[in-house]
Amino acid sequence: MAINMPGVGPDADEIRPEKADAQQLRAAGSRGKRLSPTRLYARRFARNKPALGGLVLFLLLVLFAVFGRFLTHWNYEEADFTALTVSPGTGDHLLGTNAAGNDVYSQLVHGLGRSLVIAVSVSLFTTAIAALFGTTAAYLGGKAERAMLGFVHFLLILPSFLIIALVGTHYQGDWKILVVVLTVFGWMLTARVIWSLATSLREREYVTAARFMGVGPLRTILRHLVPNIGSLLIVTFTLGVASTVQSETALSFIGFGVKQPDVSLGAMLADGQTTLSTAPWLFYLPAIAVVLLTVAMALIGDGLRDALDPTSQSGGRA
Repeated sequence: MAINMPGVGPDADEIRPEKADAQQLRAAGSRGKRLSPTRLYARRFARNKPALGGLVLFLLLVLFAVFGRFLTHWNYEEADFTALTVSPGTGDHLLGTNAAGNDVYSQLVHGLGRSLVIAVSVSLFTTAIAALFGTTAAYLGGKAERAMLGFVHFLLILPSFLIIALVGTHYQGDWKILVVVLTVFGWMLTARVIWSLATSLREREYVTAARFMGVGPLRTILRHLVPNIGSLLIVTFTLGVASTVQSETALSFIGFGVKQPDVSLGAMLADGQTTLSTAPWLFYLPAIAVVLLTVAMALIGDGLRDALDPTSQSGGRA
């Protein structure tokens, strides 16, 4: 007489499939290679659907800013005096024109590209300065640390908005000067956060061993402290792009940022606010671009934070 026992025999997979799945996963793990940290983070990020959507949206915006000018023969500075403030789809102006006869499509392409260049440059520079300053202050400690933190606190209490506005007005909206002043007054809070994190890293064994072996401070900072806060720096850079876009847009909107003949999204918003009732596309088109860019970077930043955080389950298990 045949006796069927649970988990044994031909019907075992139907009775206990989870056991077979677990055995298969263990067998696959034993046969496969160990995932590198980069692949692990990439898998966790790819399983975060909103973050993946934000990345796709950001890439589409970048492609539009880079290659969009090839879809029109109009230059962003060129004026068509036979078509002033025409609506989208009129003639050969895909998105219409403004009051000066400039093609809105070509201005939107150039303005998005200019805003991206400013945002990425400022975020990159501020993150690098904050990383070096914060880790150096934490590594040195003592009087040097107090002096460096005092300098940061002094910069934080300065009316940075007024200084940026005055400098931007003096140099007539040159975007390179805008990058410099936004960088000078944009790294302090990040440096304060990095310093607080690096104070725990300076007591680690590898930092102590480097000191005893005579490794120089700069090499210790660059080889041991900065790489161990790499995840924070990546997230900070990503979210910094979104915040810089908002800052540049606000400055240009009130007349202290990019000015003619150059164009940015903020400058287009400033020009479009005066014709909001008669030509609403001049305001809403750059506004949509700003919203899409900000949302894309926010989603990417949240996705990177969850992917790089080993305690987060938002990206699933890789």
